[in-house]
Formats: sequence, C-alpha cells, structure tokens
Amino acid sequence: MTHSLDHLPSAKEVGTYDPATLANNFSDLHPPLTPRQAIIESQRCLYCYDAPCVEACPSDIDIPSFIRQISENNINGAAETILEANILGGSCARVCPTEILCERSCVRNHDAECQPVLIGLLQRHATDHMQFDSHPFKRAASTGRHIAVVGAGPAGLSCAHRLAMLGHQVTIFEAEQKPGGLNEYGIARYKMTDNVARKEVEFLLEIGGIDIQHGQRLGDHLTLDTLRQQYDSVFLGLGLGASRALALTGEDAPGLMPAVAYIKTLRQSDDLGSLAVAKRCIVIGAGNTAIDMATQMARLGAAEVTLVYRRGVEAMSATDHEQEIAKANGVRMFTWAQPDEILLDEQGRVAGMRFANTAEQEGRLAATGETFEIAADAVFTAIGQGFEGESLRDATASELARDGERIHVNEMFQTSLPNVYAGGDCVKPGQDLTVQAVQHGKLAAHAIHQALAAHQEAA
Repeated sequence: MTHSLDHLPSAKEVGTYDPATLANNFSDLHPPLTPRQAIIESQRCLYCYDAPCVEACPSDIDIPSFIRQISENNINGAAETILEANILGGSCARVCPTEILCERSCVRNHDAECQPVLIGLLQRHATDHMQFDSHPFKRAASTGRHIAVVGAGPAGLSCAHRLAMLGHQVTIFEAEQKPGGLNEYGIARYKMTDNVARKEVEFLLEIGGIDIQHGQRLGDHLTLDTLRQQYDSVFLGLGLGASRALALTGEDAPGLMPAVAYIKTLRQSDDLGSLAVAKRCIVIGAGNTAIDMATQMARLGAAEVTLVYRRGVEAMSATDHEQEIAKANGVRMFTWAQPDEILLDEQGRVAGMRFANTAEQEGRLAATGETFEIAADAVFTAIGQGFEGESLRDATASELARDGERIHVNEMFQTSLPNVYAGGDCVKPGQDLTVQAVQHGKLAAHAIHQALAAHQEAA
C-alpha cells in the first residue's frame, strides 16, 4: 500500500498556523497531579483488603498498597510496589484505560461521591517522581542461561526484565531502530510526552544482563530455527504489524494511508509543522487508534475530520472517554456506514469516499442500498491490525500452532514448539492492551525460568 501524502500541504500551510498553539495541542492530555493533589487524592482511598481494583488490574498491581505509600509520602516505596508487578507502570499509567478497569471497580463509585479514586494519575505520580540511587531490582546469581526475546515492545521488554532479575542473560532482537514498540511508535503524541517511552526503557535496562540488537526482523535477518539452536529459550513478542486493508479499488492512491503509519511518523517528528495535513480527512475505524488519528489530525489544523464506523456507537471499541476526546476536538462521527468506493480526482489522488449505509438484520450487518459521499483530501484506515505472518515463514516457525492468525499458547505462554514462548498482541488470550502485554511477558518469563530450572534438575 502506498503511504504518500506528499501532495498535501504541511501544518504550517494550513489555516492559521501558530507554533505555540500547535505545541500546546500536543502537550500532556492529562496534566499530572501536584504533590499536594496526590496526597489528598491518595487519602480518599479506603485501602480495601479484598480490593476490587486489584482484581480488575491486568498486571496485578497492589493498588491499595501503593496508594497508601503515596499518602505517607513514600514515593519510592509506591513506585517499587508498582514496578514489581508492572515494570512499564509509567507508560501504562498514561495509556491504560483505567476508566473501564481499576477505576470502574473502585468502591468509591458506590458511595455518595460517585467519583472513583484517580488510580491512573496516582500511579503516574509515583513513577514520575521516584528517585532511586540505583535500579530498585537486583539480578539473581547468574544461571548461565541465555534467552532470545524477539520484539522490544511492552511484552518483550517486560519478559526481558523479569528474566534478567531471575539471573538469565537476555538478547532482544528488534526490527525498529528504537525500542518500545507501540509506546514509542503507536500511541497518540499527547498521551506520551517528554520521551517517556525512551526514558522507561533506559530505566528498565539498568538492571543489566539485557542486550538489544536493532534492525533485526524475524523472517528477514534471522529465523526462529536459528534462535532455537543458539539460545536456551525463545520468547516471541511480535505484536501485530500488518494493517488490514479495505479491499477496494484505488487503495494505493496518494492520500490513503494506514493510521498507524501516520501516527508513527508524527511520533518521531521533530517538527510538527512540517507534517502533511489534510484540510478534510476521513478516518475509518472505531478503536483507540482511530480516535488517536482523528484527534491528532484535528489538532494539527485540519478543518474537517470525520470518523466513520460500520456499526453503532455502542459497538465501538474505543472507550466513552476516548470518544469524548475526539468530540471535544471537533471530530464528526458517522455510524452505520461502511466503505463502498474510494473517490479519486483527475490526478488519481484521493478526493473522498462513498459509503454504504448499514443496518443489523437478523444479527448480521447488511447494506441498506442507500449510499452517501464525503469529500476528503485524505483517508486514514484504522480497521485493525493483523499478525504479520511473513515473520514466521521458515520451516520451523511454520510449525507453530495458531489460534486463527495468532500464535497459540497454553496457560504458561508456551507455544506448540518446545522452549518457544509468546505473549502480547501476537497471541489470542486477553485484550490488545499495553498492560496485558506487560503481564504476558512477566508470566512467560517465570514459566521459562521454571522450565529451565526443572530441566537442569532432571539432568
């Protein structure tokens, strides 16, 4: 698919460009708590013994304990409690949908206040203000074992850190030139400011015993068969790298691009004013990536941003909170409409899109026969990402059992191949959330450690 927006004007050329306004549009979406606010908020917590917020946390953080530590002004203690369960607790505090997880489960929702404790902001406060003289977690005695981790995203980084804690040597193979995965390349810029992803990786690596090799893509530069031969175990944290296509004629036309490709460019740009901006754009999708894309285009100066989804609002995977962010930025939302035809101008560039109205009939989505058109200079697709199967094309990798297109794992995150584990978005269990990927990596590390220890004892 062509990723060309070269014919579009830059942000500096659209509307009334103002550097200060643009910078403000991409500053922190949620301002952090001040120390005083953090103390006051932490004291609202009831420090429940059987805390429902912990049950709702995918990474099993002891939430009442770290909030109590904040109330006692023990910031390092709070941070250590968080990081012991979730080594990427700083980024998760920013991107985790706490409003539908821990905060929704907070018992404060059931009292007269009707306001949950702001767990996400408190978690961010602790991880932002921690000041350790050295890395808070120490490596165990060396086991002499060397594990390969493929992918330096949340799952791979979490797995590597926990393996290093347990005394193993770890080499991470990463296709991109920077570690971090979605935290570095795929999250809206206003959610992850001030190089949080980079700083978090630097902190994680302080434990020692972890080496990252960049520009190493499974399927191109290395194979699973080679890794199995050279390392004691392998963990696959491959993520979902393939953007799904619309399967319409004209999908290679200039002006049509996967949303994740544009967000990646935006995340890495040192000059937001130089980014290509569509005065009128369409975003197709209903998840957080679609919301991120639409909101960021509006904040870059697009005059008209329209998000279109084939089903109703109640079926959108983006949370109500995310939807409100888009609406607050002037994004229009059309539901019950699916892409029917890409409209092109005389130069073969995107000029808009025709949509077919849809309805649910006997439990199935069907076109009603009515259509409408929306003019646009660019169309961004955010209809989901699939597993990039090309990375597993060697003979050994092709033997991996699958759950649909994703890698099948058991409850210990072991694949169908001995000594090969997987976690994160490339496997089926759980939701496609950063915090879930972190948990997968942590649990897989313990499973790898136990299997290697059992093998050593048997020998």
